[in-house]
Amino acid sequence: MAKPSPARGRIGAAAAAVGLLAAGAASAEAPLSAIDWLSRSVTVPAAPAALAPAPPAPVDAVQVVPLDSLALDAAGILAPEDLGLPRDLWSGTRAADLAALIGAERVDAAPALRELFVALLTTGFDPPADAAPPGAFLMARVDRLLDLGALAEADALLAAAGDDSAEAFRRRFDIALLTGTEDSACAALRAAPGIAPTYPVRVFCLARGGDWQAATLTLETARALGAVGAADDALLSRFLDLELADDEAPPAPPTRPTPLALRLFEAIGEPLPTTGLPIAFAHADLAPTNGWKARLEAGERLARAGRIAPAALRALYLERRAAASGGVWDRVRAVARLTEALAAGDPGATGAALPAAWDAMRAGELELPFAQMFAAEVRGLPLEGAARDSAFRMALLAGDAAAAAALAPADPDATFLLQVAAGRPDRTAAAGSLGRAIAAAWTDARPAG
Repeated sequence: MAKPSPARGRIGAAAAAVGLLAAGAASAEAPLSAIDWLSRSVTVPAAPAALAPAPPAPVDAVQVVPLDSLALDAAGILAPEDLGLPRDLWSGTRAADLAALIGAERVDAAPALRELFVALLTTGFDPPADAAPPGAFLMARVDRLLDLGALAEADALLAAAGDDSAEAFRRRFDIALLTGTEDSACAALRAAPGIAPTYPVRVFCLARGGDWQAATLTLETARALGAVGAADDALLSRFLDLELADDEAPPAPPTRPTPLALRLFEAIGEPLPTTGLPIAFAHADLAPTNGWKARLEAGERLARAGRIAPAALRALYLERRAAASGGVWDRVRAVARLTEALAAGDPGATGAALPAAWDAMRAGELELPFAQMFAAEVRGLPLEGAARDSAFRMALLAGDAAAAAALAPADPDATFLLQVAAGRPDRTAAAGSLGRAIAAAWTDARPAG
C-alpha cells in the first residue's frame, strides 16, 4: 500500500479517532466501570476505575494537581507523533465522557479500526483536565484493552506508567494468570510490601511456591476468621488436598469465573471451557498443557480479534496432522497442503492448494491472518485462475499494493480495489452504493458531532 503523506496520515488518523470515539456518544453520561471478571487478588481501599465529572469550581479557584498524577494518566507505549495526532487530542474532553466512549466502542470492528483503537488506548496523550482520581483514566484504558483481549498491550501500558497501586497489580496479576506466568506474579507480590493479597491469593501463591503447609494454615486461618466464602473454601480445599477427589464431588463451576478460579479449577483436574468467556481467557488455552484442538480453537479466536501473531497460528496448524474433518480440521489440512506445496517449489501443487486454503480460511473468517501468513510466499509465482485471484486478494489484505497490481484481473472491481489500496479511489470507478460510499470517505467525510 502506498505510504501516505504526513499530512494525510494526521488527517486520516484524526478522522478515524473522532469517528471511533463519537460512536458511543449516546452513552456518554455513564462512566466506565471495572470489568466484571477480575480476580479479587488484592485488598484495595477504593477502586479508581469509575470516572466521574469533577464538580464545577469557582472562577477564581486554582486547582492543584500533582505532576506525578498527570504523568500516570498520560502514560503510553506509543507517542502521539507515531499516529500523526496532537498530544492534546482529548485533553479538552470531560473524563467521564471519554471513558464512556472508550467503553462503548465495538469490539467486532473492522481489523484496521480495531488496531487503530488499540493504538489510541496505548498512546501517551495528555489526559483529560478533570481526570480524577489519579490513575482512573489509565485504568479505564487498561480495562478496555483487557476486554479486547490485548493482554500484552495492557501489561506494557501498566509497566510504562510505573503504577504500583493495588488496582494496577490486580490487573497485572490476572494477566499473569491468563498467560501462564503466575509464578513471577507471585514473586512480585512477595516483593511488594505495600500490596495486601487476599486470602485465596495467599493460599495460591504459597502452594505455587511449594510451601503447602503454610498454604493450608493460611486457609484454616481465613476460615476461622470468616474471611473466605464457601465457594472459595471448597475450591481451595480441593486445590490443597487432591485426595478429596475420591471422597467428594468437585466444586460447582462459577457462572462468571475469574482468572484465579480458572487456574484453580485447572489445577484440580476440572478445567473450565473458555469458549463462552471473554476473549482474554482464550490466552489461557494456548498453554502447551492443553489439548491441540483446544489450542487451535483458542488460536483462531484470538487471530480473528487480531490478538495473536499470524505466524503463531500457522505454527499451531502445522504442529501435527489433522485428526478429523470439518471446521478447524479442514483449515489445518489446507494450510499443511499449501505449506508443503510451497516448500516443494511446485507451482502446480501450489496453484491447486492456494484457492482451497483461501476458501477454507474465509469460511472461518480468518482471511486476514491467512493473507499475512502466505502473501509474501506466493508473491511472484506463476499463478492462474482461482489461485491468481486468491493471491490478488491476499496481497491487498497484506498491504502489498505492488504485488496486488501485478496480479489484478482486468475488471472494474479490481481497478477500484487497487485505487482504495493506494488511497486514491475514484468515485466514477466505484460499483454500487458501497463502493461509492467508500470513495466518498476520502473526499466528503466529516467528523460526527
